[in-house]
Amino acid sequence: MKPGYTGITRIVHATRFSLQGLAACWRHESAFRQEAVLAAVLVPLGLWLGASGVERALLVASILLVPIVELLNSAVEAVVDRFGAGEHPLSGRAKDVGSAAVMLTLLLAASVWLLVLWPD
Repeated sequence: MKPGYTGITRIVHATRFSLQGLAACWRHESAFRQEAVLAAVLVPLGLWLGASGVERALLVASILLVPIVELLNSAVEAVVDRFGAGEHPLSGRAKDVGSAAVMLTLLLAASVWLLVLWPD
């Protein structure tokens, strides 16, 4: 087991690190900023438009998943960039796969919103 903080102290430190990660992504990733602003608009809209708890959960979760995947994509890109600016096929593949994950998440969110809100 890794030595370190336990209990409430661990939770406080983990929260601080998480907030630092959000701040770093906000500062360095324009796509994350755009998705966060979009989520700030669409989450309340999804809560209002959903006719049931399940619909509200689907609308909100599908939107919140986009910036979550963007955070992971940004982490992959940061690690790849950390190990050199030179071209490498695996570096390009890692970045492309992360980008594809974001794209599929955006398509998922759009599909959920269409399916939930499309009139019967």
